[in-house]
Amino acid sequence: MALILHIDTAVQSASVCLAENENILGTKVNPAEKESASWLHVAIQQLLLENGLELKTLDAVAISAGPGSYTGLRVGMAAAKGLCYAISKPLITINTLQMMAASVQLPATELLCPMIDARRMEVFTAVYNTNLEEIMPATNLILEESSFTDLLDVHTLSFFGNGSAKASPLIRHKNASFISVTSTAENMLSLAAKRFSEGQFANLAYAEPYYGKDFHSPISKKNY
Repeated sequence: MALILHIDTAVQSASVCLAENENILGTKVNPAEKESASWLHVAIQQLLLENGLELKTLDAVAISAGPGSYTGLRVGMAAAKGLCYAISKPLITINTLQMMAASVQLPATELLCPMIDARRMEVFTAVYNTNLEEIMPATNLILEESSFTDLLDVHTLSFFGNGSAKASPLIRHKNASFISVTSTAENMLSLAAKRFSEGQFANLAYAEPYYGKDFHSPISKKNY
């Protein structure tokens, strides 16, 4: 049995979720979508108190490690590492884009493409299949009409996330779908549980957020 605290401060509003063996014990979401630093520790304390638990009873802490908001990522990672140091428990890092892909219930397409707004016509993005296996690795991308054409010619693909609004006027392929999805720390559960069972823990001393700063223009052609 694993009691894991899940933290997401990477995109829009912050959220925390406490779960035991993927059974959700409680979730809190910051309604203000700001001031995550002051909200986060209070929310964690309340979540534990409501379940009659203490920090030391946690088996691990999972963090949505990016890409995403620079400030949000630093706040979340600092909090997660601080908790792990304090209670001598392992840290699990989850790619934010993969967490977003996990939030799609009963996918209607073969592939999933979460998008996080960066700036101008740029997004942080990746592509996953419905088993959450990586098809295109996380990257920065300047959106163009030809973006994802190679994939769309042979697969149906759902775009979502706060960056997808910039893609919808450009990507008009018949195999492209744009859907509305809300992602929270709850969507990390299966990913974190798998990493815990396999002992895939981050190096607590060297773990850092993934800011997605490396820049790539249109995706290169490859066989999928």
